[in-house]
Amino acid sequence: MAMKPVYIIDGKRSPHAKAGTDLKDVDAPFLGAYLVRHMMDNTSIPYNEVDEVIFGNTGTPAKYPNISRVIALEAGLDKKTSAYSVHRNCASGMEAVSQAFMKIASGRCDVIIAGGVESMSQMPLIYNKEMTELFVNVMKSRTVSDKLKAVSSFRPPFLSPIIAIEQGLTDPFCGLNMGQTAEVLAREFGLTREQQDEYANKSHHKAIAATEAGKFDDEILPLLYGEKLAKILSKDVGPRGNSTVEGLGKMKPYFEKRSGTVTVGNSCPITDGGSALMFASEEAVKKYNLKPIAKMIDFHFHGLEPERMGMGPLLAMDGVFKRTGLGVNDMDLFEINEAFAAQLMAVTEASSNAEIAKRFGLENALGDISEEKLNVNGGAIALGHPVGSTGSRLIVTLMHELKRRKGKYGVASLCIGGGQGGACIIENLIK
Repeated sequence: MAMKPVYIIDGKRSPHAKAGTDLKDVDAPFLGAYLVRHMMDNTSIPYNEVDEVIFGNTGTPAKYPNISRVIALEAGLDKKTSAYSVHRNCASGMEAVSQAFMKIASGRCDVIIAGGVESMSQMPLIYNKEMTELFVNVMKSRTVSDKLKAVSSFRPPFLSPIIAIEQGLTDPFCGLNMGQTAEVLAREFGLTREQQDEYANKSHHKAIAATEAGKFDDEILPLLYGEKLAKILSKDVGPRGNSTVEGLGKMKPYFEKRSGTVTVGNSCPITDGGSALMFASEEAVKKYNLKPIAKMIDFHFHGLEPERMGMGPLLAMDGVFKRTGLGVNDMDLFEINEAFAAQLMAVTEASSNAEIAKRFGLENALGDISEEKLNVNGGAIALGHPVGSTGSRLIVTLMHELKRRKGKYGVASLCIGGGQGGACIIENLIK
């Protein structure tokens, strides 16, 4: 079956804010609903003509088990519009985008809004097994004496919480948390602490320069928040203009205390944020007189060993290049998530080194990913990594920068906790 073209009509993201700061009290659906409403208001598409809404999210709030449906209804879309949520760890937003692409390319749908949201501030502390059983026993008790007996079993260690975000960032197969997998790559590739800090420092200064030059203005939609929505956030909370290599060098290794090189300074911070894109078929473009910004060309996901999950972009980009017949030299821009400086540096080195590339299962090296094309406005080390959103946020950022530069092709890619990688190629249509 011939695949139909899939157009991107618009893409927006919220400002990013480090967890526990400005957006800590904003529930996850509201990091996405206002983006959907804004994009709908800027088109002639009736609110009852959106076929589907698909959002990625990893820390699903108990209050919003199908967060995508909440986003759709909160945005004012018709109740007949179906919605579902997806989870592919760090690439949840890209998974939502890939499903939107397939449904429109196959002719099943004409208009889909897809993206991702994450409130990492609101990921919960969980009671341990002993405390949970105590609560259950109290609730099951029928008499006062039974309740007192149940309560008397309490011991102070019962209050030791399970940190949901910590468990979520630890792989159950290899037993390593994501930072430890970055340490694996740092050792394998011989990446020094100073090299990682230098990379992180550049990310911050690129992001600050882009912010001051207004380069994020087209992609960031200011967000009203706080009591009575009296506050407005229009810029990212995270990039540090006063960052220096010397300052980063004073931070202690976080994941391997004695001999490690990965710190909180050369890693992405825990962040709140959301992003969304509107996709349309050729028929919908004509029917509603839409003006696409870009076209989605294809995507690819690929697995690898969990302890080297950071190399996922290498394999995913290789896959999408093979699917499309395009290559590194065809790309005008690369947006590759900076989970860790060591991780991204390892990917770029392997991309240009045939021997290393073959070690990871590639037939040939992909080619040199030049610094002038990579994360030109800074990456997640500065901007943050709201896990459920990042996969779609990369595409939003890529789309707007391609438009600004009048480039043609760009690839967005990221590593995925658990040992996977995802990549997506888009084509700019604004010349």
